[in-house]
Amino acid sequence: MTYSGVVKVGGPADVHELTDLMISKVAVGPMDNNAYLLRCRATGEQILIDAAAEPATLLGLIGDDSVTAVVTTHRHGDHWGALAEVVAATGARTYAGRDDAEGIPVPTDVPVDDGDTVRVGRVELTARHLVGHTPGSIALVYDDPHGHPHVFTGDCLFPGGPGRTTQPDDFRSLMEGLETKLFATLPDESWVYPGHGKDTTLGDERPHLGEWWARGW
Repeated sequence: MTYSGVVKVGGPADVHELTDLMISKVAVGPMDNNAYLLRCRATGEQILIDAAAEPATLLGLIGDDSVTAVVTTHRHGDHWGALAEVVAATGARTYAGRDDAEGIPVPTDVPVDDGDTVRVGRVELTARHLVGHTPGSIALVYDDPHGHPHVFTGDCLFPGGPGRTTQPDDFRSLMEGLETKLFATLPDESWVYPGHGKDTTLGDERPHLGEWWARGW
């Protein structure tokens, strides 16, 4: 199957099949949020990134194997709208960036700091704290030993630019974080899974960093 990363609300999930990890992407809710189910192929363990909306859709995606964890990329309400229902149905532990946890009404079991490891079965993802869109936004990086990295960026990076900021200092902070923690450390082939819309790669976005700095958003 060919993965495109193009999904729509009410439509089926698109599945990216990697050697050790299955990534299922689905769009939910009135703001076309992306939610990602990650499944370790060796153990069957699953985690969900952003229980954004439509708990029935997300629980159907999860299926009978449940999830051990739900990671919330940041505190904005469109990214945790179904969190309470999913946690109640699955018993999953909740993860979120330490500086955003207080803004999420479902208690965070595991506050996440920069460089922390989030595990799904035998697969490890590294958290990157990115300040600007919110104080505690996190991206998750899976450095696939069989290929290129895969990066779940929440609302910090999209095709065409960084996530929304409201103050110049926030924009500067987000851009510096993206440059030092993602663009400077990961190759162009790194696949980016954003919180809304289509996927991209760091290579597609890298040539435009100067433009983003110049426009200020």
